Amino acid sequence: MSETIDTIDADKDDVTPAAAADAAGEEKAGGDDILVQEGDIAGDYLERLLDLLDYDGDIDLDVEAGRAIVSIDGGEDLEKLVGPRGTVLEALQELTRLAVQQETGSRSRLMLDIAGWRADRREELRELGRSTAESVLQSGERVRLQPMSPFERKVVHDAVAAVSGVTSESEGEDPKRRVVIFPES
Repeated sequence: MSETIDTIDADKDDVTPAAAADAAGEEKAGGDDILVQEGDIAGDYLERLLDLLDYDGDIDLDVEAGRAIVSIDGGEDLEKLVGPRGTVLEALQELTRLAVQQETGSRSRLMLDIAGWRADRREELRELGRSTAESVLQSGERVRLQPMSPFERKVVHDAVAAVSGVTSESEGEDPKRRVVIFPES
């Protein structure tokens, strides 16, 4: 792969769009390979954890938006691995990222979901962001939401961005960092 990129860099003026697209596709495929490797390492780590806990669960690996996604579904005890407001899930995600980093030598942005909690929470937060943005649009008053994790704040910011006439920003320090939604000036 590096030979192709070196050739393209050396002959920039002679590169056809098709050759540039092929090189970019190879580079992206290489990135996806790394993400698949991260998912495999995470899956093995989580499988060992489930075995130690004697919990049942099916592990699914995917690559989406430039990050490895690992989800565990199907077991009765999995709710215990989510914890209140996803606190145990967040801790397990960090431990899994560390396990991946130990194997690969580089920091992972891997996302972990257990029992569909993140997917469900994402929908709740989209609705919260949208409805709060519409309320701010009508009232003209800014609204400060409850403190949220970085994952939760990102979902809310994205939902607010879809409503014209309002904007959002985060304020405060973790773990009390929160989203503030206000009318655009």
